[in-house]
Amino acid sequence: MSVATESAETFASLNPATGEVVAEHPVRDAAAVAATVERAREAAAWWRALGWKERRLRLLNIKGALTRNLNRMAELVHEETGKPLQDAQLETIMAITHLDWAARNAQKVLGPRTVYPGLMAINQKCVLEYQPLGVIGVIGPWNYPVFTPMGSIGYALAAGNAVVFKPSEYTPGVGVYLEELVSAVVPEHPVLQTVTGLGETGAALASSPGVDKIAFTGSARTAKRVMAACAENLTPIVAECGGKDACIVDSGADLDAAADAALWGAMSNAGQTCIGVERIYVLDDVYDDFLAKLTEKARELRPGFDREAAYGPITMPSQLDVIERHIRDALDKGGKAVVGGVESVRKPYVEPVVLTDVPDDSAAVCEETFGPTITVHRVKDLDEAVEKTNRTGYGLAGTIFSGDRSRAMEIARRLRSGMTSINAFAAFASVAALPFGGVGESGFGRIHGADGLREFTRPKAITRQRFATLNLTSFSRTEKEMARVLNMINMIHGRRYKR
Repeated sequence: MSVATESAETFASLNPATGEVVAEHPVRDAAAVAATVERAREAAAWWRALGWKERRLRLLNIKGALTRNLNRMAELVHEETGKPLQDAQLETIMAITHLDWAARNAQKVLGPRTVYPGLMAINQKCVLEYQPLGVIGVIGPWNYPVFTPMGSIGYALAAGNAVVFKPSEYTPGVGVYLEELVSAVVPEHPVLQTVTGLGETGAALASSPGVDKIAFTGSARTAKRVMAACAENLTPIVAECGGKDACIVDSGADLDAAADAALWGAMSNAGQTCIGVERIYVLDDVYDDFLAKLTEKARELRPGFDREAAYGPITMPSQLDVIERHIRDALDKGGKAVVGGVESVRKPYVEPVVLTDVPDDSAAVCEETFGPTITVHRVKDLDEAVEKTNRTGYGLAGTIFSGDRSRAMEIARRLRSGMTSINAFAAFASVAALPFGGVGESGFGRIHGADGLREFTRPKAITRQRFATLNLTSFSRTEKEMARVLNMINMIHGRRYKR
């Protein structure tokens, strides 16, 4: 078990690989959350008033502080999640690059800009700008406890908001340390505050009337509960939920590169990745060669907590039962385990599992497994691959390997997902300018990029009359003036268009 409640006031975060206590943290109740949100509201007003230049400077200094303490942060992630230290370092590096992009691009994306008014309102000066919402509540996950929440925290701060962060109860120390780093750079007001606790703490944050938006990452089931809490105050929410992402391997693909990327997408972080590869659809003429390369590479992987381990333990103990159930169900329905099997589940670790001939209605194909397992399927053509890839309620991400660039782009556009990467795994996640998010059961709204900045703002439209002209919104309007306008509209918009 990774989290143990020690008392009504505190809980311990445990190293999932060793069971040792990493640290004790307070359980923040509803009253404590309310007080934190109230402090955040005062901080938000101050932070907004600083202006673009001052916020940019402070955010870049926060980025610098995180960079200088990268190894300390990575070690904490390593202890709380069990993932390899280098993977924790890579995650922190990605968080740093996203914070840098948000800081440098916020004004360009959100600042005031002139909009053409059109002929009917040619006398109006039109300005569009994006104003901060105020206080953003971020409810973060445990699988990527720095990178994923930074996609909301960094962009919300860059947009001019204050943030209250509720980290997962499995990785509370990461949230506490993030607050320490930000507070050291911005000591004047608590623009980022962390509230630790269990599910009740997150529920209190979601239902707080002082929160202007919730950014949630987690399961679709939990997202529905968070949305219900938000509904009490009509608090909007951006939700990044799970996935059942697929990798399509085309006939002309580089099979070595495809096998390497698919394996990383499936097994890295012990498969505990929302955008991880859980299904592979391979065209018939390259299926056998691809499967041979994939299985050869998979057999070389070993989980553990040491530096040589390919990946770490299953962080959330209850997921072990899900993984085992999916493997068993696939085999009971006629699937074959070409690497590993039910015996691969050795708590707290799961050794690599590669399954073939798994029926489309099995749990391993239909439900999110969130473990180091993968199903490989033979398909006759790309149309079948696309149809089977899209045969899910999820729609988060996907991967395509093909030697034909135009065909790969066509397939990418046909996939029902928020993101697709061609000839690489999840390259979009490292590109700060691109939006990140899904459709269907994978959630809605976007983090990262310009869309991620706008997610934490409200658009503000302002018009200013520059000179007087026909006043049609007046009781003194004449029939002659109206006739002139009707004639003008007919001239501009009434003509027929031909192909």
